[in-house]
Amino acid sequence: TNFCIGVAGYPEKHFEAINKKTDLKYLKQKVDAGAEYIITQIFYDNQKYFDFVKDCRAAGIDVPIIPGIKPITKTSHIKFIPKTFHIDFPDEFGMDLIDCKTDEEVSEVGTSWAIQQAKELINFGVPVIHFYTMGRSQAVRKVAKEIF
Repeated sequence: TNFCIGVAGYPEKHFEAINKKTDLKYLKQKVDAGAEYIITQIFYDNQKYFDFVKDCRAAGIDVPIIPGIKPITKTSHIKFIPKTFHIDFPDEFGMDLIDCKTDEEVSEVGTSWAIQQAKELINFGVPVIHFYTMGRSQAVRKVAKEIF
């Protein structure tokens, strides 16, 4: 039997962490205890992921760090996702979303952003991408079709 353990990582820090340094300290403890990979919380700004990886490596965390992304597909997600997951949208993405009036428009903008994100992450050399579907796999299928 092959069994391994993965843990969560937070490019924008866990909302209960005092600061990023403390958050990384606890993440390192998890890896030192045997975690073999990290899957990140949702993020929309790839630079935050790139900085997170750099900070992890500087802290001695050398396991694969799998980025987790989720296409925005509904108008309700525009407020729900940042509030629930304690993350920010990049200004450009946020402005594009604000202009959307329908779920279809949001899904188009959100899927397009996820495609752009995924392409940039692949060019960065990520080991794999984890897609959060939250019961809405159609947008992820569109992203996968575009990038693979």
